[in-house]
Amino acid sequence: MDLFNSWLVQEPIAHRGLHNNSVPENSLSAFSKAIESGYPIELDVQIIADGTIVVFHDDSLSRLTENDGYLKFLNKEDLKYLSLKDSNEKIPTFEEVLNLVDGRVPLLIEIKNEGKVGKLEKGVIELLSNYKGKFAIQSFNPYVLEYFYKHAPEIPRGQLSSYFRDVKLSFFKKFALKRMMLNKRVSHPDFISYEAKRLPNRFAKKYKGIPLLAWTVRSQSEYLKVVKYCDNVIFENFEPMI
Repeated sequence: MDLFNSWLVQEPIAHRGLHNNSVPENSLSAFSKAIESGYPIELDVQIIADGTIVVFHDDSLSRLTENDGYLKFLNKEDLKYLSLKDSNEKIPTFEEVLNLVDGRVPLLIEIKNEGKVGKLEKGVIELLSNYKGKFAIQSFNPYVLEYFYKHAPEIPRGQLSSYFRDVKLSFFKKFALKRMMLNKRVSHPDFISYEAKRLPNRFAKKYKGIPLLAWTVRSQSEYLKVVKYCDNVIFENFEPMI
């Protein structure tokens, strides 16, 4: 799978859509704005209590909805009662997002799953099975990528990584994930997505044969610093001047 000539490296990718203070991240409005500007969209998917797959980043509802509680306990019916901060936007389902985007720009779908692998991943594959647009998936969890490798190998897979400095993980997990030690045995990635402020590093340099994306770039100066070390960037809070 040669991704060096694909959409993954051709245009900067809008992190959670093209959002700002009045347009919430991972909202239908943010995705519409990205489409209008022609940017590929990065988004996050999770599964809630009734099996619905939704587009939302955090585990907790508090930062983005000003409501207490956790996303995983919601049912689809609950979504209409929760507004994203400072807007009338609701938490969208993945199906709603696919219907909105409708192939107009590519999608980079982060699978957010730190638990048992299977149900969320199967649901994503099913929803994408009849989708006509371009897309790829990525995850921090190597076993998520392994599931896609086994069950939908045609979908491009990206291994997300960082130094995990502010993340609650065991020393062993940080050691292994930072170095992407499970890439060859478990995740078999087609591309790497590494934390921009940790590039360049010797762990990413080992994978020169596949594209390297940098996340998340938040200014033109940061873009100019990191672009020489990667094949594309995932950006927010500004629009890169290439």
